[in-house]
Amino acid sequence: MKLPLQITTRKLSLSKYASDIIKQKVSKLETFYDKIIGCRVMVEAPHKHKNQGSLYNVSIIISVPGSELIVKREPDQDIYIAIRDAFDAARRQIQNFARKRRGEIKTHSTVPIATITEIYPHMGYGFMVTNDGRQIYFHSNSLVNHDIEQIEIGASVRFAEKQGMDGPQASTVALV
Repeated sequence: MKLPLQITTRKLSLSKYASDIIKQKVSKLETFYDKIIGCRVMVEAPHKHKNQGSLYNVSIIISVPGSELIVKREPDQDIYIAIRDAFDAARRQIQNFARKRRGEIKTHSTVPIATITEIYPHMGYGFMVTNDGRQIYFHSNSLVNHDIEQIEIGASVRFAEKQGMDGPQASTVALV
């Protein structure tokens, strides 16, 4: 970490043992993502519950390149369980962040758009042209929620493409 760990408490005094556990868990986070810039941990006892006693909140803010990861878990009666749960959630967030940075998590691609250029309703097929100028065949069976008679030339459609025997064809076509 480039910045030193900050541990802040509110309405309680943190024991050396609890402080050491937090330091160990922060250093463990660095094994999952080595580019952590800084980490701030807030431990607080917001109020005493009449039936349960003191509840401890643990909040963690982890600074990473281009973002901050914020963890706030449900309060717990046991300060060590509250710390454990917060750092488990922080570990999962760090791991997901690292996967995204490495490109291991799939991102949703944009749905391709095309314009209908030819329709042969009596034959049950037509053609569309994509934004990059490619012509794609579609059959009336690939239309979603419309009949081929309802489609007009010049209409914008979303489609899913597959390779047919005679070239590219749309497996599904839906009006935009």
